Amino acid sequence: MEPKEPLPPLRETVRAHGLTASKALGQNFLFDEQLLDRIAAIPGDLHGATVFEVGPGPGGLTRALLRAGAKVIAVERDDRCLPLLGELSDAFPDQLTVIADDAMAVDVDALTGGAPYHIVANLPYNVGTALFTRWLEPAAWPPRWLSLTLMFQQEVAERIVAPVDTSAYGRLAVLAQWRSQARIAMKVHRSAFTPPPKVMSAIVHVTPARQPEGVDPRTLSRLTEKGFGQRRKMLRQSLKTVAGAVDALERLGIDSMRRAETVSVADWIRVAQALR
Repeated sequence: MEPKEPLPPLRETVRAHGLTASKALGQNFLFDEQLLDRIAAIPGDLHGATVFEVGPGPGGLTRALLRAGAKVIAVERDDRCLPLLGELSDAFPDQLTVIADDAMAVDVDALTGGAPYHIVANLPYNVGTALFTRWLEPAAWPPRWLSLTLMFQQEVAERIVAPVDTSAYGRLAVLAQWRSQARIAMKVHRSAFTPPPKVMSAIVHVTPARQPEGVDPRTLSRLTEKGFGQRRKMLRQSLKTVAGAVDALERLGIDSMRRAETVSVADWIRVAQALR
């Protein structure tokens, strides 16, 4: 969809408002609107769909989502960005709702009125992993969100999609893969950002999958937290504070002298099922 009035290039708008990226908030701005349109296309057709966006900053990705026809709910804690987002709201009537708050403090399901939604965000580096794990851990499944399209540091993205028994495999991989499908949809060079970060970035796309029966998400979360929290230790040491976990390993034929990174997602599920 096109704005009510033509918008100036994003870089010009940011310059006019005297806005610079805040290191304290983990901000890095994207100005390439063709790239932003490609990111907005990853979830599929968004026309009329509700999209939750975290940390829109000056609104580069927000513009792309609005052009795709989405109804965007954006949460931004940087008051300096609110005037730019207000201009976007005026340019796309009834499509953009801006909430001045911390994304860690909001209930997305409540904001969206219980309707299904997509989450699309260039996540601030300092809260990205915490938000991601929160979205992966709801007790009710499938979740209200239809897909997650999230930009991370490339190293974090690779940890999310990592296979078992690799250096990148860990808690994030298990949480992302046990009842979801995760893939790296796009890599983004550091030079695309202003200012350029020190590391490369990648966009992860996640969709819900069928949940295995008999698994309490809280149990699996605790198992992986303990198992990978001291990943150089053997399971019999790292899981000894989880009641019944070491005994469950023995009953399932999983050697308790192994380390967490050698245990497949399927086997973590088996242990969680045994602890019901």
